[in-house]
Amino acid sequence: MIKGINHQIIEVTETDNIFYERALLVIRPEYTGAQKAVLEKEAKKMLRDMGAPSCMKKQHKYLYWAIRLIPAALLGALTAWVILTLL
Repeated sequence: MIKGINHQIIEVTETDNIFYERALLVIRPEYTGAQKAVLEKEAKKMLRDMGAPSCMKKQHKYLYWAIRLIPAALLGALTAWVILTLL
């Protein structure tokens, strides 16, 4: 338990993000007087715009390039085979 620290925290349970179930956001002391609705709206917007975790992005990047390069390599091999068989 941490003593002597007083922070305002917003808990967002509806994140509109497929990767995150809920989020706890700590409000900076200078913005604790802001309207709660505005802070929650901005928090939800930030979470909605947040993408996948970096490890998942990397996996999708490899899959993307594999899907693009394998057909290109096969087409190149087919073209080379056709040219060599006609000569």
